[in-house]
Amino acid sequence: MLPMLTAKTEIPVTSQREKIMKTPIISHAVFGGAMALLASCVTYVALAGLPESMSTFQAHAQTQPPANAGTRQTELFKTTMSDVLGRVVTIRRTERDPGNSGDPHRHPGSHTFGYVLEGTYEVKIDDGPLRKLGSGEIFYEPPGALHAVSRNGSSTQPVKYLVISISDPTKPQTVPK
Repeated sequence: MLPMLTAKTEIPVTSQREKIMKTPIISHAVFGGAMALLASCVTYVALAGLPESMSTFQAHAQTQPPANAGTRQTELFKTTMSDVLGRVVTIRRTERDPGNSGDPHRHPGSHTFGYVLEGTYEVKIDDGPLRKLGSGEIFYEPPGALHAVSRNGSSTQPVKYLVISISDPTKPQTVPK
């Protein structure tokens, strides 16, 4: 009879603490990846429009009547964030004809971010300097700030930019100066 050989194999045991530490890292990585994908898709749609095969989705984009002639806004995305005090996130593409400008206004309950897609956009927030932004540049308006200047900086070319707002739905979206 042959003697039986036994090998002692240790199985690594992950502690509860190690499991807890890995969970937030993984969830943050997944959330970050999802937000990067969403941003890429929104930028693609804003620049190129939707492919013909997805044309049924176009019915969901709402073109708002312009506040003044020469300005067009298309709502690309809107949702309520139930986990962030019910704030509403809206993404719009705004197009302004050459030389077009808007009246001074405020967004009392909104954090507003702008991203220039093409053209030249001139913006002045509160008493800050007049900024002339080109493709790829951004601006930010805190809630209640005076958006003193909002205009196409070119007299020959249109400007297109994304407006991303995070709003308190209990406050007005826009009020005149």
